[in-house]
Amino acid sequence: MLKQKLSQKLLQKLSPQQIQLIKLLQVPSVQMEQRIKQEIEDNPALEEGAEDINEYDKEESIDEINKDDHEERNDEVDITDYMSDDEIADYKLSSYGGKGGQQEEKPFAFGASIKVSFHEHLMTQLGMRKLEKERHALCAHLIGSIDEDGYLRRPIISIVDDLAFTQNIYTDEQELQACLSIIQKFDPSGVGARDLQECLLIQIQKREDGTRSLEDAELILNKHFESFTKKKYDYLMKRLDCDSESLKAAIDEIVKLNPKPGSGYSDQSKTNQYITPDFILRMEDGELLLSLNRRNAPELKISPTYRGMLESYAESKGKNKQQKEAVLFIKQKIDSAKWFIEAIRQRQETLMTTMKAILEYQNDFFMSGDESNLRPMILKDIATITGFDISTISRVSNSKYIQTEFGTFPLKFFFSESMTNEDGEEISTKEIKNELKQLIERESKQKPLSDQALAESLKTKGYNIARRTIAKYREQLNIPVARLRKEL
Repeated sequence: MLKQKLSQKLLQKLSPQQIQLIKLLQVPSVQMEQRIKQEIEDNPALEEGAEDINEYDKEESIDEINKDDHEERNDEVDITDYMSDDEIADYKLSSYGGKGGQQEEKPFAFGASIKVSFHEHLMTQLGMRKLEKERHALCAHLIGSIDEDGYLRRPIISIVDDLAFTQNIYTDEQELQACLSIIQKFDPSGVGARDLQECLLIQIQKREDGTRSLEDAELILNKHFESFTKKKYDYLMKRLDCDSESLKAAIDEIVKLNPKPGSGYSDQSKTNQYITPDFILRMEDGELLLSLNRRNAPELKISPTYRGMLESYAESKGKNKQQKEAVLFIKQKIDSAKWFIEAIRQRQETLMTTMKAILEYQNDFFMSGDESNLRPMILKDIATITGFDISTISRVSNSKYIQTEFGTFPLKFFFSESMTNEDGEEISTKEIKNELKQLIERESKQKPLSDQALAESLKTKGYNIARRTIAKYREQLNIPVARLRKEL
């Protein structure tokens, strides 16, 4: 049975301005220029340049003149129509740091280089071979199946089925294997291998010159590859009937080989990623000076043309429906531009407030550059100092960088958990990781320290840490286990 009743509810909802600010906060400055261009394209009322303060007085007078139409416009205006829900990119406003205006960058021309892709390089070599038409087609299909590292990952039998179903070409494994042998003779050496062992074998066989080290290297790869990967050197010396010097010479030959023969070509298609710092920290006369990087932060203003349209409408006597609709559109765009500019300003203030709090909390590190001076710091510590929510601090620290005299660091670098040493002092886990890294660097590579031995060594330094914690820190530092760190 349906019933109607009145009820009151107290709800908290984010305004469109708050949503826009949240999106802006979590975007690094390296994308800000793109976001600004996108906003200017979407909103014709937004322009680059310094704002004229007199324009605000004109708009206030226009609002006063048009106050009779306020109720009608409120009925027709939906704020979501001109609030952008797109993912916010980066932006820089020149409100903080530096000496004023942005310098215009002069465009420069550069020559475009023509690069040959990995597969094009292989196809060029295939074209130099005198092959039957059917075999040429099979080789071309195999080349297309080779990945960017230079490996043929798919089983031969699967490729046989692919040729039958997709190209109506019927062949067998023996024929495809013969085609693959042709490709494996191409440059770069090792291309067309189906696994790492075969890749290294192809390369070592091409280099074979009768020397003992190359012969031992081929024997290791062919017969004792698993023992080699597990660094069972005593077993290898026994099986090869050689001493440690001969084994070392053979392993040195293997180390010279390329495990990814196609990588030299695939890297050409990748764009180098450069870090654009969001903050710049300088030291002058013993004081730290913090500023925001303004390279991607042009000044923004409301378009004078759109303001002039509103002024003309206010001065006109006859106002028809079409004029009112046009003015309503203009007002929406101007309001949207205002909100965007205000969101950018709040973003800059939030970034600076947060970074200043981190700077104050980790002052010893920024003064010395010594990682041992880093204090344990979590998001809650900075949230308490700034008065912001923890989620806001998380958004600010995500994908943001600061440039210092000691290098460029991500903001997340300064956050770490704490542990208590034997003296009862709280220390950063980064300090423990540095000690662990130094211990491993100083260890004997012939007898590397186990995780238990590392835990005992750290305990003598006042860090009471369990073996499993050592293993976790070692994995975070991308350091292999003791068995894989062993050298001859």
